[in-house]
Amino acid sequence: MSGTQVYKVYIKAEAKQVWDAITTPEWTARYGFRGRTELDLRPGGAVVGRSNAGMLAMGAPEIGTDGEVVEVDPPHRLVQTFRMLMDPTMAAEGFTRLTYELKEGKDGVTALTVTHELSDAPNMARLMAGEFEEMGAGGGWAWVLSDLKSLLETGKSLADR
Repeated sequence: MSGTQVYKVYIKAEAKQVWDAITTPEWTARYGFRGRTELDLRPGGAVVGRSNAGMLAMGAPEIGTDGEVVEVDPPHRLVQTFRMLMDPTMAAEGFTRLTYELKEGKDGVTALTVTHELSDAPNMARLMAGEFEEMGAGGGWAWVLSDLKSLLETGKSLADR
């Protein structure tokens, strides 16, 4: 499972809408793992992923993930580092590299490709591949992107249905 994972989803939304959904705390708290992610959108800027209320109730730290912005080209490309802090084993694996690429096509459809480089992070790779879903850890990138697509296209996340 370690190595590079690539996920692509087509979303009936303009690239700017998808960009806002992946880069603003108000949006990031509405899909996926529902934690507010705060990004300082400049190279070297901090990325802080806050644990949601359910995670906090289970003993997760307030800051669940962290990283740094490497490259930013709104609304086309965001490259950042990413580290999971909620689990000591995954935190010890260090930072991975995460790239979002957005390409707006015709008829208001945006292709979002997420590339997660996980060569030295086998536990994180398993988590992001959805291998811990049955244990309550979510479905990884497939779940996050499906939930994002649902939210942008219908106004409701998968959990809201």
